[in-house]
Amino acid sequence: MSAEATPRWTRRPEGSTWGDFGPDDRIGRMNLLTAAKLRQGIAEVRDFTTFALGLPLTLPGGTALNPNRLPPIIRPNLRSGAVNANCRLDRVYPGSSDIMNDDLAILHTQYSTQWDALSHVGSLFDADDDGVAESVYYNGYRAGTDVTGPADVSGAGLADLSVGTTFSAGPLGIDALAARPVQGRAVMVDLHAHLGDAHTIVGFETLAGILQADGIVVEEGDILCLHTGFAEKLLEMGGNPDPEVLHHFGAVLDGRDPELLQWITDTGIAAIAADNYAVELYPAREAEAPASVLPLHEHCLFRLGVHLGELWRLTPLAAHLRRQGRSRFLLTAPPLNLPGAAGSPLNPIATV
Repeated sequence: MSAEATPRWTRRPEGSTWGDFGPDDRIGRMNLLTAAKLRQGIAEVRDFTTFALGLPLTLPGGTALNPNRLPPIIRPNLRSGAVNANCRLDRVYPGSSDIMNDDLAILHTQYSTQWDALSHVGSLFDADDDGVAESVYYNGYRAGTDVTGPADVSGAGLADLSVGTTFSAGPLGIDALAARPVQGRAVMVDLHAHLGDAHTIVGFETLAGILQADGIVVEEGDILCLHTGFAEKLLEMGGNPDPEVLHHFGAVLDGRDPELLQWITDTGIAAIAADNYAVELYPAREAEAPASVLPLHEHCLFRLGVHLGELWRLTPLAAHLRRQGRSRFLLTAPPLNLPGAAGSPLNPIATV
């Protein structure tokens, strides 16, 4: 934003980081993944064991957990008018011995293992300080100006693949994060080891007790990873998830707990990744309106610029770290460089 440009906001949310990383910042606390933070992550590599933390992108499977997010569809494209599946090139290049496959994917970006872009959740907030709430996102980026999309279903192009792009998260697209390496020190908090499979709403007091019991210290710029066992239970279901079981399985953070939200603020963590569906209880416990149904998302994505990762496979890594009496590791987790998207699938890698 140039010196002559009109500021996007005159009032920022209380306790937010808006403007702290610059007036045009688009990646929030991922700015804290500095060279020093990377050195800290590399220093945690001891036995050079690696763990892939991504689920197959076909999981959870079906639409039972979220009717609005569909599993990937893979289709062949065409080659010289022929179906490009087991396509013999001798029909195009006489004498060729080649057999070719080429395909396309129809992919919901937040169906499986994912990063949320900062555009994923905004809020109705009076950023202009004129008594009227606007639809705004992190750092004051605006709905309709910076984040654009159709006003109704007819303009979305959902029924016709020939329609081009109809939505863009603009400056807060996931490509803002993909433009820099997402690599640094991560800290595992093994909620499952303490709370088991029980559906437990975890507030600050419970989290602080687990941190103390396991001797875990979380510092500024760390990426917090929360192991609940949810993704492993999902894997056991083999693409046929039982929503009744999963909606009542494992630990979830209590987004209504002000002490927990303040701890996220105070620690200066760069991001949070969990192996469950939404990191927090969804919908959150009832609160007096106006109130977010995803208050931790609102706090992290909208106020602080803290990216959220969901449905990561953390169980094998958590077990390995616990056997060694460790909690820290090097995490490499770049999203797809997909301009304008509000989230991205990924296959994060842990190195210990």
